[in-house]
Formats: sequence, structure tokens, C-alpha cells
Amino acid sequence: MRLMNNLGMIAAGLAFSAAAWAAPSVGAPAPAFSAVDSDGKTVSLADYKGKHVVLEWTNDGCPFVKKHYGSGNMQSLQKEFTAQNVVWLSVISSAPGQQGYVDGAAANKLTAARGAAPTAVLLDPKGDIGRLYGAKTTPHLFVIDPTGKLEYAGGIDSIASPDPADIAGATPFLKVALTEALAGKPISTPVTKPYGCSVKYG
Repeated sequence: MRLMNNLGMIAAGLAFSAAAWAAPSVGAPAPAFSAVDSDGKTVSLADYKGKHVVLEWTNDGCPFVKKHYGSGNMQSLQKEFTAQNVVWLSVISSAPGQQGYVDGAAANKLTAARGAAPTAVLLDPKGDIGRLYGAKTTPHLFVIDPTGKLEYAGGIDSIASPDPADIAGATPFLKVALTEALAGKPISTPVTKPYGCSVKYG
């Protein structure tokens, strides 16, 4: 009986773990969250209801992230779409002691140094938001529509390499998705495969 109870507890634990890592589906409500940003302010997804929201998982030590920031590609997208009233939230889910972990002050210095232009940088050192969305890589990108539904999930573009020279020849999945969404059109490719470094969860 004790063995059966233990097995039941293990099974329940595995079920909880699987649920915690289950990524939301495009077309379903985006998971609600609150987090502290790099300025020490609490930010909630609900704060941005009525606007398109981009979630961008990032890790400044990752070569794939460096590809898009070193070339200016990520900053260009941030500036282009925040100018159109899109909310852009960069999320750092690296755990303390892991590659990419920063505190608020370091995150702000990094934003300034690379000329980034997110609406806010969210600190997620326990990985709660990352697990909620099933974020696997840096970068990994999600777009949420003004009603709170997830409308895009995947990669920034189609060429999974750390070489900045590949950006020009890639299909810019995120840019296409946002352009279509802002025009009121269905997103032609709402799910793509993300690529990059694994998110450095604790």
C-alpha cells in the first residue's frame, strides 16, 4: 500500500511538472503573470490589455542573441514596433550563477550599452514566466494580441545560426507576424521553431 501511495505521489508530481512546462497554444489565452522589471517596478501582463505585446527571451552571453543584438537587428525591430504602440518586454530567465543572469542595474547598463529599446526588461531569476510560456531558447519570441490571446510563438527568423551574415537571407518570421497582426490580417505562420541557446533555468 505504501509503495502504491509513493508511486501515486511520484505520478502526481510528474503530472504537475509536465503541466508547469506545457507551452500555451496559439489562439489560447496567454498565461497571466507579474514580474519585477529592471527598474524595480512590478509589471503585469494585464497592464497592457488592448495592445499587442511581444515577449522576447534574452541572454546577453548567448551567441545567437549576440547575432541579433550585435548586428542591430533586435534593436531595429524593437524600435520599429514600439513606435507603432506595441509593448516589447525582454525577459531574462537566467538563474543566479548561470550565463546571462543580471540584476536590475546590470540589465539597465546592458540595455543602454547595446542601444536596445524594449518597453521594459523583466527579471525572472526563478524561471516562473519562462516555464509558464515554455520558453526554450534565447531568443524565443511570443506575440500576444490586444484581447490577451497568444498569436505567435517561435523564432525570430528562419536561419538557425549564430552568424549575423545570415540575417539578410532569412525569412523574418517575427517581423512578418507583427506586420500582419497590426494590419488586422491573420498571421500566415503563427508557429515556428525557435533556435538559440537553452534558457538557463535554475
